[in-house]
Amino acid sequence: MTSPTHFNTQDKLRLKLPLFFPDATVASIKSLDMLDVANTKTKGVLVNTLHLKVNPGIQTIKKAGGIKKFMNWHEAVISDSGGFQIMSLIKSSSSSSKITDEGVVFQLSKKQKVRLTPEESIRIQMDLGTDLVVVLDDFTPPNAKRSEAKDSVTRTILWAKKSKIEFERICSRKKIIKKPYLIAVVQGGNFKDLREYCAKKLSEIGFDGFGYGGWPLDENGNFDKEVALTIKKQAPENYLLYGLGIGKPEDIVFCASIGYHIFDCVLPTRDARHKRLYVFNARNISDINIKEKKFYSYYNPDKKIYSNDFSPVSTACDCPLCKNHSKAYFRHLWKTNELSAMRLSTIHNLRFYSLLMENLQKK
Repeated sequence: MTSPTHFNTQDKLRLKLPLFFPDATVASIKSLDMLDVANTKTKGVLVNTLHLKVNPGIQTIKKAGGIKKFMNWHEAVISDSGGFQIMSLIKSSSSSSKITDEGVVFQLSKKQKVRLTPEESIRIQMDLGTDLVVVLDDFTPPNAKRSEAKDSVTRTILWAKKSKIEFERICSRKKIIKKPYLIAVVQGGNFKDLREYCAKKLSEIGFDGFGYGGWPLDENGNFDKEVALTIKKQAPENYLLYGLGIGKPEDIVFCASIGYHIFDCVLPTRDARHKRLYVFNARNISDINIKEKKFYSYYNPDKKIYSNDFSPVSTACDCPLCKNHSKAYFRHLWKTNELSAMRLSTIHNLRFYSLLMENLQKK
C-alpha cells in the first residue's frame, strides 16, 4: 500500500509526516503566543469548530482573512468537527443537549443553545481556511453496548455523506483548486466488525483519510491497538491516517510504526500546566532513541530534592528552559507562582513532541 509521506498545506507548505498538532482549541495555547509555538518547531496546530463558532464567532475570523491571519500563524492548521464535544458535552453528562440525524443542539448554558449540523460544521471549517477538515461524527461512548455503537456508526455514515456533499458544493461554488484534506472518522467502539463496516461505507463515499474515532483506550485503560490496526487495514491506498486525541508518546510511536500520519492531543500542554514535563532518557538530542521501551520519563518540579539541583531539566532538549535555567530555579518559579513557569513548561513539552516527530520522520 502506498502511504503519504508529506502533508501539503493550501499555502504551499510541504511538511514531512508524521506530524503532531497540539490543541489550540480557541485559536490559542494557554500561556503562549504563536511565536512561542513556532519556536518549538511545531509544524501545525488544531482548532475547534464548535468553540470558535461560539467565540469569537466565524464572521470575525472571516473578516481577519481566515484562521491563520487571525492567529498570525504561518504553519499548518487543522480543524476538528465538533464531534468530540458530542461526547464531552452531551454523552458524558446529564445535559439537555440533543442529538438527531439532522445534527446536534448543544445546551452550553441555561441561556445559550448552539446548533451544529454536518453541513454547518463543514461550512465553518471552510470559512476558517484550515488545511485539513474533519467531518462531523457521532462519537461512540466508552463501554457502549453493541446497539449504541451501531447507532453511532449509522449516524456517522449519514453525516459523512451530508458533509461530503456540502464540501464539494462549497469547493465548486468558490472554484477552489487547492482543496483542504477531507477526513472521515471511523466509529464503532471496540466492535471490530462495526469498525470494518464503518470504514467500508466511508471509503465508498470517498475521502482523503480516516480518523481513529471514539475512545482510544480499552477496558483496562490501555491504548486499543486492535482498533488502530483494524482501521489501518480497512484504509484505501494512499489514505492519511489520523489518530484523533492520541497523545501518549509510546502510543504515537506505535501508531506511526503501523502507518498513522497525524496526531493531536491536549496532553503536552495540559500536563505542562500541571507540572508534568516530558524528558527524553538520553544524554543529548542526538542520543534520543525512541525504539527503546522506556525512551522518556516524567519530571515534576514539586519534589524537594530539586531545591538545590542546578542541573538542567533535560540535556536532550534545546528549549529555553533547558538551555537557560536549572531545576532549582524552575522549582522556585513554580513555588512563587510566577506565570513564566507555566510558559516555560508548555514550551518544553511542545519541543519534546516536535523532537519526537523529528525522530519518527527519520525512519
